[in-house]
Amino acid sequence: MVQLDDKMLRQLQMIQLEMLVEVDRICKKCGIHYNIIAGTLLGAVRHGGYIPWDDDADVAFLRSEYERFREACKTELDKTRFIFQDHRNTRGYRWGYGKLRRKNTLFLREHQEHLPYMQGVFIDIFPLDGVPDNYFLRSMKNFECFCVRKILWSRVGKVAEKSYWKRKVYRLLDRIPEKLVFRYYHIMIHRANQRETRMVRILTFPAPNEEYGYYRCWYENSADTVFEGITFQGIKDYDSYLNFKFGRYMKLPPVEMRKVHPVSELRLWEK
Repeated sequence: MVQLDDKMLRQLQMIQLEMLVEVDRICKKCGIHYNIIAGTLLGAVRHGGYIPWDDDADVAFLRSEYERFREACKTELDKTRFIFQDHRNTRGYRWGYGKLRRKNTLFLREHQEHLPYMQGVFIDIFPLDGVPDNYFLRSMKNFECFCVRKILWSRVGKVAEKSYWKRKVYRLLDRIPEKLVFRYYHIMIHRANQRETRMVRILTFPAPNEEYGYYRCWYENSADTVFEGITFQGIKDYDSYLNFKFGRYMKLPPVEMRKVHPVSELRLWEK
């Protein structure tokens, strides 16, 4: 295990900042709408940049804009420095969203060492899909999302889970053919975007509290948001969004909750 000290964490954050700048550059050039979200937006509002103990960064697009960004990366991304990964272009990739990675770095999260693709320092690139306006139907959709997420996670869960019986379940889930799982996931995407719903979510990522979605209007209305002295696009009504996601977001969490992700191997420089 690698223990991230303050210096290493700050180096990691600055590499991620490079990638945020690259996302913003591509989106401005191609007229693509995005937002910094989650802890990245919280950091911008509460700290003017990274939450001091945060080790990741998050960007979100409504589905149509995500697909445009994904296509733009094929021609506009600076491939000397970065690589865009998702399950459609990376063998063995088990997530239903994309990652932008910095080449010539290494960032191996604990229990993911066996995944068969380049694992450099990254930021998450999230697509947002529609979920039903009706609460009961949205709850059912959440269960469907949970099942698909656990099947995709099984490749890691069969190693990472502490419970012997849960590891056994994950081993069984991991036998489901990957192509079949992603074929079903694409059916979910198609159904989710047949009409414009009031709420959206990342289908393969946990939704907050018991609402099982976020309000679409938050992602449609953006404002210039300063993060680490650089202007990005962030949710305009950040107060409503951050209260919804984090509760009393301006209050710092207890020290024991200020955790970084366990990392088994880390390289932040070129060899």
